[in-house]
Amino acid sequence: MNNDVLVSSGWIENLIGTAEKNNLKVISPALIEGELDYDFSAFAQNASSLMNNSLRQGGRHAVCLAVHQSVWMEVGYFQPVPKLLGYEDTLFFHELDKAGIATGMTGASWLHHFGSITQTAMKKERGLSEKDGLGYRYNYRLLQQSWLQRKLNKMRRKRLHKDWREAELAQFGMTMHGLRVDNDFRWQ
Repeated sequence: MNNDVLVSSGWIENLIGTAEKNNLKVISPALIEGELDYDFSAFAQNASSLMNNSLRQGGRHAVCLAVHQSVWMEVGYFQPVPKLLGYEDTLFFHELDKAGIATGMTGASWLHHFGSITQTAMKKERGLSEKDGLGYRYNYRLLQQSWLQRKLNKMRRKRLHKDWREAELAQFGMTMHGLRVDNDFRWQ
């Protein structure tokens, strides 16, 4: 879990309960990112109730995830290599995909993510702009995929996120990933 999050009441029970119910080995909660200029507790209670049974099968994010012990034995841990700086999650998720390990994101559990506080501080300390990456420029080579394969995978992920967003907006009027901008929610 990131160090810049606020969790909702019952978040871990709902997270693990959803994973067990759906036979998932890795699961992430729904999240709101940005300023905490709203009543998160009331929002999370309502959102969890509304989206309790919603699931993004195959979804996940590295802000927070619960990982079944068997996954560590099958694919290993996050790699503690300094030059990765934020790319560890990409490599871990790549290994999950290669191993066919079931993942998901649930609307039954919510958190608020203030957003990249540590990475922003590290960039400032190093004199980098917000758009600069912290990791080694050629980390993508660790995936051992061609340029075309990486682009096709990215297109598939974008299409999947678009489908999830449209379905969730149609059913709930919100999605499992929101940004808080100018005192309003922007659903991703």
